[in-house]
Amino acid sequence: MANTNNGVAAVDEMLPAGKLFLYGLQHVLAMYAGAVAVPLIIAGAAKLTPEQTAFLINADLFTCGIATLLQTLGIWKIGIKIPVIQGVTFAAVTPMVIMAQSGGMTMIFGSVIVAGLFTFLAAPFFSKLIRFFPPIVTGTIITIIGISLLPVGINWAAGGTGNKDFGSLTFIFVATVVLVSILLINKLFTGFLSHIAVLLGLIVGLIVAIPFGLVSFAGVADAPWIGITTPFYFGFPIFDVGAIISMILVMLVVMVESTGDFLAIGEMVGKKIGQDELTAGLRADGLATALGGIFNAFPYTAFAQNVGLVGLTGVKSRFVVATSGIILVVLGLFPKMATIIASLPNAVLGGAGIAMFGIVAASGIKTLAKVDFEHNHTNIFIVAISIGIGVIPVMVPTFFQHFPSWSQTIMHSGITLGSIVAIVLNAFFNGSKGAGDLGELKANAGIRE
Repeated sequence: MANTNNGVAAVDEMLPAGKLFLYGLQHVLAMYAGAVAVPLIIAGAAKLTPEQTAFLINADLFTCGIATLLQTLGIWKIGIKIPVIQGVTFAAVTPMVIMAQSGGMTMIFGSVIVAGLFTFLAAPFFSKLIRFFPPIVTGTIITIIGISLLPVGINWAAGGTGNKDFGSLTFIFVATVVLVSILLINKLFTGFLSHIAVLLGLIVGLIVAIPFGLVSFAGVADAPWIGITTPFYFGFPIFDVGAIISMILVMLVVMVESTGDFLAIGEMVGKKIGQDELTAGLRADGLATALGGIFNAFPYTAFAQNVGLVGLTGVKSRFVVATSGIILVVLGLFPKMATIIASLPNAVLGGAGIAMFGIVAASGIKTLAKVDFEHNHTNIFIVAISIGIGVIPVMVPTFFQHFPSWSQTIMHSGITLGSIVAIVLNAFFNGSKGAGDLGELKANAGIRE
């Protein structure tokens, strides 16, 4: 594990307050659009009033912050203690939309509470599967995560899906300015300024976007100053068996995706993620999800959007993302501040997204460099087929449309689908012990690194 000058692991380094705030804000800006997207979708499906929709968004941001603090700081054996930010999983959107239309918000929250408790209790058993995640599997999964996220950044750069001017030269120009700014800052500066390259790029993009009329602060005046998240705001939860089963299936998918994210960040910050660490991380996912149901929010998972930011900036301290958690809690309590951040145009986020998500894919390729492809020719098939199948939902979203409805949660998640294929193929070709990486081969041959 990489150490600082004081002999403290980089992941546990406590930075000055000013740096913590700026680095933490950078993470919040990178994930904000994804964090509020799910509440907006569910609010539309449930036909909530504008006031209820605003409350739902605030409740989500508040719980995002609590979940992030759980993961980064840890309580007892809960929390993986790496720089991982928590957000609502998109895997739950489809079943939650169905629940919202058939049973209302209380049916959603009832299923979320039970599914969260299930995840908490199942974490020690699921984490035993860690032996099925050697470098060939983790590298493949991390690469698939990056490839799966890239279309999100590209859509942002073009103005956002559904925008009537999608793909306009204005949007692409603004996104390009942000991307070039990030590259120039990394090229010309070192140290602190290079670590906040994404934040500075977003600020430059925001300034450039204003003259084009892409930035609006119209909603700020109407937003209340204070918004308190009240448990069971929509009523006492309904515990419907069918809804609970569907949400448990979602959380099984979430556990696979979170495992990939945990391993990716562990690789970046130099912290080995073993069975105990994975158990703690998955427990935090489960507890945060159960709390989400109580505080009128949704299932929570590691946000893959921010994995790339850790790799891009090189800032490894978990206390940075803990600061992000505090900022999210504050945003959930003060809606005016949340509305200001929401004014950041999609095109600005897109320029940063392309850089961050590309970094995730590159990190996966870096991990795959540890794998022996020369002496074990089957490894190339494991990677090729896993990535090939993993990108199907991204490239052709309707490919699995005729599969049974119960399978759609898995089939529409390229990360989960690719992960399962990589695990199964590696177990088939190499056994549960994995393929053996180059480091192991050199050690067995008496070769020093």
